[in-house]
Amino acid sequence: MTTIDPWQQPQGAADYETGIYDTADTNTADANGVDSDTGLYDSAVIEAEEIGVDASWGHIYGPVSLRVFEGGVTVLSGPGGRGRTALLLTLAGRMKPTTGKLTSFGRADAVTFLFDQAAIGFIDEIDEIEQTISVRDVVTEQIRWRAPWYKWVRQSNEGDLEQICRPLFGELPLPSMDAYVEELPELTAALFRIAVANLHQPPLLVIGGVDRLARIDNSRILLDRLVSLGRTQTVITADINPVSPEHGVRDVVAVDNLTDVQSGGFDQEDRT
Repeated sequence: MTTIDPWQQPQGAADYETGIYDTADTNTADANGVDSDTGLYDSAVIEAEEIGVDASWGHIYGPVSLRVFEGGVTVLSGPGGRGRTALLLTLAGRMKPTTGKLTSFGRADAVTFLFDQAAIGFIDEIDEIEQTISVRDVVTEQIRWRAPWYKWVRQSNEGDLEQICRPLFGELPLPSMDAYVEELPELTAALFRIAVANLHQPPLLVIGGVDRLARIDNSRILLDRLVSLGRTQTVITADINPVSPEHGVRDVVAVDNLTDVQSGGFDQEDRT
């Protein structure tokens, strides 16, 4: 049998240099659209104009207008709950807005295309991991799930864990392959979920709010690690707490008109 190589590099993800985006700077982009001061691209990946979502049970969020530029980390500043979760799902192509216009990668209202260009993680409605399962089994399952049906995939090993997790974990210790997910510390569990969700590293990565972590220092570390991914991907996350450019984020976008009730899940017809 032929064993699949799950580590083929994704197509379309630009290579960015480290930098901080400052909306007050003058436009210093070169002919390729790269800002000479920040090293980041000066083009918008997502433009939302008065978008909103009305679910089967009522209004969720909107109208919301925002712009996400290519590369780096964009933090949506707003309260947690169904509204913010639904907005993140929308920006990842997992929920279709019922009002307004959403342009992604230069295509208007192309939800299916956006879906293919984005990974999403750390959102329970999407990637909650069963607690009574080992790290090894999660890694193996994710590699097999993303493999063509006719390819045989062996059980995962330490090398697979290293390749999946090291870009996000950096110098932080990786979880043990034999550990159960429920045994992982808060920060390790969050990083592991995100790393698994980002297996193929598409151009866009949408992450649930960093404020979901109970410890503020863990939230800051998580944000720092997302900034590292922002060198090669466009990353969107959220936080109810103040975030400054000193944390290395590209942009902080204040978002209004979000329902502030805690998320209780969405019906299937509410999602794409």
